[in-house]
Amino acid sequence: MKKGLIIRSTGSWYELIDQETNNKYSCRTAGKMKLLKKDLSNPIGVGDFVEFEPESENQGIIHKIEPRKNYIVRQSPKNKHQLHLIAANIDLAVLVTTLIQPTFKPGFIDRFLITTEPQNIPVLIVFNKSDLWKESEFQLFEDCKSIYRHITAGLLEVSTVTLKNIELLKKNLLGKTCLVAGQSGVGKSSLLNVLQPGIGLRTSDISSSSGKGTHTTTFAEMFILEDGSRVIDTPGIKSLSFNNLEIMDVAHNFKEFFETSVGCRFGSKCTHRNEPECAVKMAIESGHISFQRYQNYINLIDEIESQNYWERNKKF
Repeated sequence: MKKGLIIRSTGSWYELIDQETNNKYSCRTAGKMKLLKKDLSNPIGVGDFVEFEPESENQGIIHKIEPRKNYIVRQSPKNKHQLHLIAANIDLAVLVTTLIQPTFKPGFIDRFLITTEPQNIPVLIVFNKSDLWKESEFQLFEDCKSIYRHITAGLLEVSTVTLKNIELLKKNLLGKTCLVAGQSGVGKSSLLNVLQPGIGLRTSDISSSSGKGTHTTTFAEMFILEDGSRVIDTPGIKSLSFNNLEIMDVAHNFKEFFETSVGCRFGSKCTHRNEPECAVKMAIESGHISFQRYQNYINLIDEIESQNYWERNKKF
């Protein structure tokens, strides 16, 4: 049995690198492995370390997944009762967003942080296309810094046109396994092409009819850069839903809310809505917690509550 690192997942086939020889293999999973995680739509993710058995020069069968130090999942787009494993064993998640082309959606940042916070995965928020910014965008970036600099690994403004802060971004990635995620059209693939010319990732323009990006990445894939950094490119995310979560899952994973809740009358059981003596709401009033982030929190738990109500009362 040999050990390998999963670098690409295409559904039923997985491409891996032999950790001893660096040879690549296309592998299927042993039949029994498909039953290991019934709540997952895919049992293996990019970044997983596995044990496999070669069947030929470039094909094999995966028999075992090594224990993960962490992972990122999202609700499966095909089955709302299952989770889709995006990637595993991540040192840093890089969330790429923009303030213009496409339009900035601050709620998406908080939704993404819900996927990383439970696994204690640090997140670097990268604001791309800074060459297009005007005074209003620069002010918005400063506003975002005031909200997220204390609850993430940092914020960085970059441009693939002027190459602003590209070298600083490389330093943040150096020697790490990094997941790169973001909504369609924010320039993830262009950014990776600049980080290492020659990767050849496809890029696309913003749709003129919708103002949104079009997908260019179909499957998650790991690229090993010349400096040894491992970068996992992921398909552009249109939206993030969390029908699999309960309200307290959200409350406990808004980092500063959970830390502040020790002062709530109901402690960690407080939902920070209508409860008396809520330390979180007092922190919002005093300006120590962002009202915008609180509003994103309320929208998210209202969405979950509404979905859970519908699930309990739907008729078959």
